[in-house]
Amino acid sequence: MGRTGSAGNHGEKVRSDCLVQIGIKRSGGLELLLESKVEALYGDSIRELVRTVTTHFEIPHAKIRIRDSGALDFVLAARLEAAIRQLRPGEKREFLLTDKIPDRAGTDPERFRLTRLYLPGNTPSMMLNAGIHKPDGIILDLEDSVHPDAKDEARILVRNALGSVDFMGAERMVRINPLPLGMKDLEAVLPRQPDLILIPKVESPDTVSLVEQKIRELSPQQTVFLMPILESALGIENAFGIATASAYVVAMAIGLEDYTADLGVERTQEGLESFYARSRVVNACRAAGI
Repeated sequence: MGRTGSAGNHGEKVRSDCLVQIGIKRSGGLELLLESKVEALYGDSIRELVRTVTTHFEIPHAKIRIRDSGALDFVLAARLEAAIRQLRPGEKREFLLTDKIPDRAGTDPERFRLTRLYLPGNTPSMMLNAGIHKPDGIILDLEDSVHPDAKDEARILVRNALGSVDFMGAERMVRINPLPLGMKDLEAVLPRQPDLILIPKVESPDTVSLVEQKIRELSPQQTVFLMPILESALGIENAFGIATASAYVVAMAIGLEDYTADLGVERTQEGLESFYARSRVVNACRAAGI
């Protein structure tokens, strides 16, 4: 057995996740080492899912170790796929548990987006019951909350969550990474029909245009709204151009931590250091009709 692929999380405080380690062999069939507190109840279904995923990726011989902390099927499938992709970087196939998308929010350009709950894209335990808080939008985050080494596995997990988790009427949002990495995020999540894409660190209208172009290329029949996030002095100065860069821009936001860092000032409770930027964005949105 050669290299081992690994994806997921395990530890004393980890919930609703699992750590998957897989090494492909030349013979001997599938060898599964399962550690799970719920093995008595769900061990057979976990083993069946492992067989289904490995068959999908045409892996007849492998040694697989799973350290389970109550992962649901969409999480386990995502971790298995991510571990396999580490061993097969050129793998194009995806494993989707179902073709059915959970009920969408009935999103609309004028929908309120005042309360937005950010969920780290590599932490499934935070996704499962997020809808009970009734935010206007659920943001599955692939950017700042995800370690650079975990971007690939988080992308697969977010894709699966969009296809499996009921967010109870919240608008289903995904914050992608800055371009060009964000293009890979779009390729992964668009088939699961997110309602809105947040574009971080936007400084020019061109960035919004590139994202819209990619969405039209990947999913020409799908309506996906856009929310640029302005996080620098240059982005603030270009606010109106960014707001009007696409007919699918329905709102804009400011990333105040990065914005004040760009200015070289500290954030204060009074917020005077960002008053100009916040006013500029409100004015630009009003002028753009969003």
